[in-house]
Amino acid sequence: MQNTDKQAMDVLQEVALQGIKEQRRARRWGIFFKLLTFAYLVAIPLLYYAALNGKGDASKKADTYTAVIDLKGVISADSDAGADAIIPPLREAFEDKKVKGIIIRCNSPGGSPVQSGYIYDEIRRLREKHNKPVYAVAADICASGGYYIISAADKIYASQTSLVGSIGVRMDSFGVVGLMEKLGVESRQITAGKNKAMLDPFRPRKEEEVVFIKNLLADTHKHFIDAVKTGRGDRLKDNPDIFTGLIWTGEGAKELGLVDGFGSTSRVARDIVGAKDVVVFSRHKSIMDKLADKIGTKVSTMMMQNDNWRLRY
Repeated sequence: MQNTDKQAMDVLQEVALQGIKEQRRARRWGIFFKLLTFAYLVAIPLLYYAALNGKGDASKKADTYTAVIDLKGVISADSDAGADAIIPPLREAFEDKKVKGIIIRCNSPGGSPVQSGYIYDEIRRLREKHNKPVYAVAADICASGGYYIISAADKIYASQTSLVGSIGVRMDSFGVVGLMEKLGVESRQITAGKNKAMLDPFRPRKEEEVVFIKNLLADTHKHFIDAVKTGRGDRLKDNPDIFTGLIWTGEGAKELGLVDGFGSTSRVARDIVGAKDVVVFSRHKSIMDKLADKIGTKVSTMMMQNDNWRLRY
């Protein structure tokens, strides 16, 4: 009887010890997963943000360095390539006494004429005020509004296979009148002002509207051409195709005087600016702002593609 009681006590004791061990194991795993969640949500994004937006060791160690401003993506008011995103770090770079020269690194298909004009004008103003050289490097593509902006630089460099140019203006529209007739659908739009519904896709196009829009595009195109001619001067070849909206490789662009030579950001910093250390200047934003901007940019890009009244370079 005593042996049986002792065995039962030993079993109960073993079960209790195993339960305690299991609780400790579960607690340790709980702490581990909490730390892992913290690292995923807080620590890693903060380190990533610091790596992207901090100026890094070069700005602390080097006596002089080259400032780089990234012009990347579609140019619009609420994108990372808009005036509000580009101009503040641009000013900061010009005012930094350690900056020997500035590179605009462009990888953009273009976008808003207004935003492009804002940035172009500010580059020229800052160049005159601070007397610092500004160079541009075209990456994969530097077209339309992207080229408008970098034509304000002292010199432009590209890869032989970069796509450069597309100096023109566009306004997209569509018409579904024929489809509506087949489906038996009619438009019941009511307006005040006979031209308020210009380019309405649900009614036939009017010739006088087309003429008006073409004149509007021509005026905007002229501003674009004037800006490029002012920036590039007599380096541009006398070739009427330059301003027709065509796009060229870096080699073709060099023959036309749209770019001055070939080179990457690091090469231009080292051999042209004379300061091989590179510091990226960018708009300082929180992680949540960056996430919100990504979503907002997608939405605004879709709206641009479907808005009849938006001009685009």
